[in-house]
Amino acid sequence: MEITDKTNLPLNGVRIVDWSIRATGPSATALLADMGAEVIKVETLDGGDPDRGASKDATAKLTLPNGLPYNFLTNNRNKKSIAVDLTKEEGKQIIYSLVANADIFVQNFRYGVAKKLKMDYETLQKHNPSLVYANCTGYGRKGKQVTQSAMDATIHGASGLMLGIGEPDMPPIAIPGAINDQVTALMLVNGIMIALFHRERTGEGQEINVAMLGTMIWVQKNNLLTTILAKKARPRQLRSKPSNPLVNHYRCQDGLWIVLGMFQVDKYWSALCRALGLNELIDDPRFNKAKGKEQHSAELVSLLDKAFASKTRPEWISIFQAADLLYSPVRDYWEVVNDPDVLENGFIVEYDYPGLGKIKDIGIPIELSKTPGSIRETAPQLGQHTEEILIELLGYSWEDIQNLQGKSVIL
Repeated sequence: MEITDKTNLPLNGVRIVDWSIRATGPSATALLADMGAEVIKVETLDGGDPDRGASKDATAKLTLPNGLPYNFLTNNRNKKSIAVDLTKEEGKQIIYSLVANADIFVQNFRYGVAKKLKMDYETLQKHNPSLVYANCTGYGRKGKQVTQSAMDATIHGASGLMLGIGEPDMPPIAIPGAINDQVTALMLVNGIMIALFHRERTGEGQEINVAMLGTMIWVQKNNLLTTILAKKARPRQLRSKPSNPLVNHYRCQDGLWIVLGMFQVDKYWSALCRALGLNELIDDPRFNKAKGKEQHSAELVSLLDKAFASKTRPEWISIFQAADLLYSPVRDYWEVVNDPDVLENGFIVEYDYPGLGKIKDIGIPIELSKTPGSIRETAPQLGQHTEEILIELLGYSWEDIQNLQGKSVIL
């Protein structure tokens, strides 16, 4: 693992009690752990976080030789695990003692679960008035869906995203990869850091609420504002007849694709035509203004399709780089994880994993010049740090530990 002086990490000294499962909450606290926060993951005795059992995704086997699934490893690196039965009073008291010595509490269970188990903000703030308590819900804390379970896929449906992408008359498009979970995690981190900043100035703790649906609505603000203004759903776009043919994707001779991103169509029009060898179109009255390109988009796309089909993607990339055009190759995931620039920037990192050798992992998306975050510890086994935390942090004795284990309060 990467060795870093923990005292130089930006969140060194911040303690988080992380009572969250699967992707959203754990991903948020993982980013905070990468930045130096001490994150104590609270898990059940009967298997812990359900993502410990997430062995497959898109038919690919995820479990590593050490028994931990790959995504669990990433979402729980740099953390400690304590396994506690929260249905028992002695288990609750352990968490109350942890909270009394913590800065942040994070939970993402279905609305009502925290209150039922007396892990809600009203209860915990009595043990620590300056606590920053972060809730992550699916559909918010009001309305008919408040108690409904949510997963990444259901939020994609509820937010309009599945019918916002693709072409007209296509079925809804499934979006793989827990996109909403990850974006909501970033929103949760933002809320936590804002509340910490407020507490730093005033000493006042508070409760934070971040909803997966609210986050995905915020992410799609342009599409939804267009819908509000037009008084109808923003239409899906045909690739063969877009409103702007210079913001579209085209297939090259080798079957690979390039996407253009030239929203300022008139600014880039001449340079694009010259790059494609279509000089005769520069002053073509059908296309020499943005409105004309929109009105005659089907004709223009047909001409651009033929041009792109004349060369391979690497050839076009070389030409477009020289012309300083706004474009990108449309990559598959294998290309992304092996892209030299992605690796050089640390967006994907490689390090020695104890017992497994070199593995690749997702990097830290925030780069700090003086106090950068780091990957220091592997994801913990279930309850790996229970005894350490109870003895060293909370002052329990070995006799207390044996007594709690005998009552199945802890592992």
